[in-house]
Amino acid sequence: MDFLNYAFMQRALLAAVLVGITAPAVGIYLVQRRQALMGDGIGHVAMTGVGLGFLLSTSPVWMATAVSVLGAVLMELIRWYGRTRGDIALAMLFYGGMAGGVMLINLAPGGSNANLTSYLFGSLSTVSSSDVTAICVLAAFVLLVTLGLRRQLFAVSQDEEFARVTGLPVRALNLLTAVTAAVTVTVAMRVVGLLLVSALMVVPVAAAQQLSRSFTVTFVIAVAIGVAVTVSGTITSYYEDVPPGATIVLLTIAAFIALTALATPLARRRARAAAAAQPAGDPAECSIPAARGAGEEIGV
Repeated sequence: MDFLNYAFMQRALLAAVLVGITAPAVGIYLVQRRQALMGDGIGHVAMTGVGLGFLLSTSPVWMATAVSVLGAVLMELIRWYGRTRGDIALAMLFYGGMAGGVMLINLAPGGSNANLTSYLFGSLSTVSSSDVTAICVLAAFVLLVTLGLRRQLFAVSQDEEFARVTGLPVRALNLLTAVTAAVTVTVAMRVVGLLLVSALMVVPVAAAQQLSRSFTVTFVIAVAIGVAVTVSGTITSYYEDVPPGATIVLLTIAAFIALTALATPLARRRARAAAAAQPAGDPAECSIPAARGAGEEIGV
């Protein structure tokens, strides 16, 4: 526990805990919306914000937040109105964001591509007190949205048409989800890195779904996995001198593999038990299926 004696590790661990909570909290909605790679696209756009921060001598975190939110809004507008050319427009937005970040940081006084490394892949020693303050504020916003509006966001993520019929403001909620994902990317970039943050938003959710189909239980398990891997990866990075972002993502994938291996025999055992409990005179093909609800895939 000697790492707790260092201020930079205290800041890094606090940031890691917040990232471990917020990334799966947003990711569970993205997975349901079939937008698992949205975080990766926003991460590309956020690079322009980082470059602007260096060029204008302002906080790269706050500047990346502003640019990411703008990029998320553009992504939603393209999704609504882009039709057949939407994928091309998104590709130009993503790669333009990456190229813009590289160009701007090289135009900044004393800037070079080396300055981008800690933002692309994460870094423990570069998490400053101002970064922690920004991360705390942004994480509070993410949790306020993902927990306070969980029923509405879940309904829109499951079935937009049904949510629209019930009177929910579908477009506003879609836009809020995209903005929250953009904020989460900037929360995580100092620990995991812009190029790897999408994995932390998606893989813990996929791992949790191996054990539960309930929305609440999946949410709790995904957050628990997120916190466990971010803290473990940060500590491992300190002792082994390896990149924190890559370490966290590899641990997350390992957790997914382990839970999948654990869930498979349990599912088979439950299936055999259900088959054994079925009356002999009631063949499966004649049985009446149970009624399905709108939220069967992941129950609320």
